[in-house]
Amino acid sequence: MEAIQGDEESLTEPPETPPLYRGLDFAYRVYEPAHEARQALVLLHGSGVDETVLVPLAREIAPSARLMAVRGRVVQGGSRRWFTRITPTAFDQESIREEARAFVRFLPRLAKREGFDLGAAVFLGYSNGANLASSVMLLHPGLIGRAALLRAMPVLDCVPAADLAKTPVLVVAGREDVTYGPYAPALASLLERHGAAVESRVVPAGHEFGEHDAELVRAWLEKAA
Repeated sequence: MEAIQGDEESLTEPPETPPLYRGLDFAYRVYEPAHEARQALVLLHGSGVDETVLVPLAREIAPSARLMAVRGRVVQGGSRRWFTRITPTAFDQESIREEARAFVRFLPRLAKREGFDLGAAVFLGYSNGANLASSVMLLHPGLIGRAALLRAMPVLDCVPAADLAKTPVLVVAGREDVTYGPYAPALASLLERHGAAVESRVVPAGHEFGEHDAELVRAWLEKAA
């Protein structure tokens, strides 16, 4: 396992940031809780940042969780992403499928390497990271068992006949998010049509995430426990 501390590609990181592990399809960091871990959260960041950005939010949501913060590997216009975009709301379809396939290869290997139950893991995705998570769910059903999707939208032009078999999904939109907010109902409807058990919420925010999101995701997880 190769560990790289203070990778020059990352944003400025606090001293307590754990090492960046490579060797699989995606690089990632593991954040251990102060006490024994009760669950595992897989964190998928948004565009223009890196894997560390969702850690404070995840700690607010689940202080006792072990966090797997994964780094998107596409760089476009100097911004790190999960797949290539054409416009803010249109995306390269082959890039989505290619990165989704790579993520499907990566997840079981990550779970084996880090010793957690992939079936019980919770996926927390924000913006472009949430869009990757929903795409993996629709293109490769059964791998992601529970997902909280913040500021997400549908990105696939052609969706296969996926059976999401009551997969619990939380979709959280920002009331003032003029770019993605209007698309959140379409994403919720799409996932519901494919069998997911979707809960939709709107928070008083724009595209940014904050305490309202933490409260909603925390309550959603507690209800499902």
